[in-house]
Amino acid sequence: MSDRLRGVASILGWLNRLALWAAAIGLVLMTCFVAWQVFCRYILNDSPSWTEPGSVMLMSWFIFLGAAVGVRENYHLGFDVLLYVLPKGGKRVLRMISDVVVLAFGLGMVWYGWQLVVLTFNTTLPSLRISGAYDYYPVVAGGFLISLFALERIVRRAAGEPIDDDLDDAIPAAAAAELDSAAAATEVKG
Repeated sequence: MSDRLRGVASILGWLNRLALWAAAIGLVLMTCFVAWQVFCRYILNDSPSWTEPGSVMLMSWFIFLGAAVGVRENYHLGFDVLLYVLPKGGKRVLRMISDVVVLAFGLGMVWYGWQLVVLTFNTTLPSLRISGAYDYYPVVAGGFLISLFALERIVRRAAGEPIDDDLDDAIPAAAAAELDSAAAATEVKG
C-alpha cells in the first residue's frame, strides 16, 4: 500500500471510530431520554415535550452513522449467496459492483437529504425549538460517510490491495452452523 493510501486509510479509520463512538453515545442518550419520558409520565404525571422528538432525532443519527460504519467494515448488503460459488475473480467483480451501488446510494442520500435540509430550514420543530432541517442532517452526514467509505473500498480494491482475502476464506455463519449441526448429528449416530 502506498504511503498516501495508508495515510488516507488511517484518517478514515479514525473517522470510522469517531462515527462508531458517536452512534454509541447517541444510543445511550436516546435510552436515557426514553427512560426520563417514562419516569415523568408515570411517576411525575408530567411528560416533557422534548424527549420523544429528541429520541427520534438521536435514533436517526446513530442509525445513519452505524450504517456508515457497516459499510467501512464490510457489513453492508451484498451478493453473499453468489460469492460462495464463484471463483476469486468473480467475487472481486461482484464486490466492486456492490461497492459502486453503495457509493451511488450514499451520494443519493447526500443529494436528496440536502434538498430536505434546504426545504425544511425555515420551519421550526415546536417541541425542540430548533430548525426542521436538523431532522435531515443525519441523512446527509450518514450519506457522506457511506460514500466516503465505499469510495475508499473501491480505490483500495482498484489499487490491488487484498481487502477481500479474509472474506474469501471465511465460511458464512449459516454454512458454519449447518456444518456444525451435520457434524453433531454424525457423532450421535456413530
